[in-house]
Amino acid sequence: MNFRMIAKSLGVVVCIEALCMIPSLVVSLIYGQGDALAFLYSILISIAAGLLMYLVKIKSKNFYARDGFVVVALGWILLSFFGSLPFLFNGAISHPIDAFFETVSGFTTTGSTILREIESLPKGILFWRSFTHWIGGMGVLVFTLAILPSVGASSFHIMKAEATGPSTEKLVPKLGQTAKILYTIYTVMTAIQVILLLIAKMPLYDSLIHAFGSAGTGGFSNRNLSVGAYGNVAAEAIITVFCFLFGVNFSLYFQILKGNIRNFFKDGELRFYAGTVVTAIVFITIQLFSKGLFSFGESLRHSSFQVVTLITTTGYSTTDFNLWPSFSKLILITIMFFGASAGSTGGGLKCIRVVLLLKAARREVARIIHPRAVHTVKSGGKVVDERILSETMAFFFIYLAIFVVSFLIVSLDGKDLTSTVTSVVATISNVGPGLEVVGPMGNYSSFSDLSKVVFSFCMIAGRLELIPMLILFSPQAWKRVSI
Repeated sequence: MNFRMIAKSLGVVVCIEALCMIPSLVVSLIYGQGDALAFLYSILISIAAGLLMYLVKIKSKNFYARDGFVVVALGWILLSFFGSLPFLFNGAISHPIDAFFETVSGFTTTGSTILREIESLPKGILFWRSFTHWIGGMGVLVFTLAILPSVGASSFHIMKAEATGPSTEKLVPKLGQTAKILYTIYTVMTAIQVILLLIAKMPLYDSLIHAFGSAGTGGFSNRNLSVGAYGNVAAEAIITVFCFLFGVNFSLYFQILKGNIRNFFKDGELRFYAGTVVTAIVFITIQLFSKGLFSFGESLRHSSFQVVTLITTTGYSTTDFNLWPSFSKLILITIMFFGASAGSTGGGLKCIRVVLLLKAARREVARIIHPRAVHTVKSGGKVVDERILSETMAFFFIYLAIFVVSFLIVSLDGKDLTSTVTSVVATISNVGPGLEVVGPMGNYSSFSDLSKVVFSFCMIAGRLELIPMLILFSPQAWKRVSI
């Protein structure tokens, strides 16, 4: 373990976070609601702490895979710690654990909140709260690689630890260039959504807030009733479409830029993702309409919005789906587990893992029927490496294990079963809202500090695909000599 290189890399990340607070400082100065000093203090403290770590003298530039995973895991914890300072200095959130929870929820693009009332908070604070979604959506350290491609550490180990999905691919030979391409696509798509929301007559400030939440698939809103507060069908349609688009693997957009449009539409994971969305919308629309809850048009409108925002783990709401029939709610819980595509800003298991698990199960059945035949699992017309299949199954087991342990700890709070289960699902899958107490009209404020710490761990673990956070608890990872 190269502790000095790790400290140096973390110093760069914390300094970058300080710079990312500047737009929020500007917003706070524009609106003049008394939150500017909170950002100024936070920026100065973050820069000071970052420089102290960055100025550590390094003896060796050797940087191993486990070092990259540790940098990413500790980086997200430090980002959440320093990112919580504006809430504390301003007094918007007075309890340190609550402020940490809210910031973790922002950076991990979860969207879970302990705030009961949002609209009275200063504009700068709410801007920072949503801007953390945008920063964390593509990955904080990927952002660092994009603007500082040479931070002294092995970039690939960092990007591999933070990337989502069973495998990490470079779009171009240079990793820093790959990061720039990803963030360029991300920024352009965000800008287009802001423009379209303005055309839909949503105010500029509100358009930025909801574009940040859509791009990062986070879901923080500046309205107590989320997107439903506007009653703006055009804005809902725009958010629905862009949440879906941000749930697509960004490497496919690069294929379109290169002119490989066929590869985009032939992608197996994209087809599964789109098919799941359409199927869920159809079933929920039929049930909502047949139960007489809404007209057919309203049923289609609400089901489309909630299915897309929940499978992409964005978590915006236009209606209280907590009141929907059990069948519809079970569909929503299922797609919360599934999540969006690998290489997107969405959370969850990722559709490609669900596809691989289903194909692996089908192969095992085929092996029993034809034990002498050679059976392979294919994805995108290519044979999937057995190592990836093994890692996918291991990931699924670890995911369930963390879910069970977290559920048992949170159950100590004595909440009802539905609230307890869905709160853990919503945090480990980075969805945000669950059902009952943590439904779209509820929040996480009534949970104990212990549960909020568990939720915070689940959110970071879920965003980082579990392994980086688990490595922090491995004694072997902290040995100085690489094995």
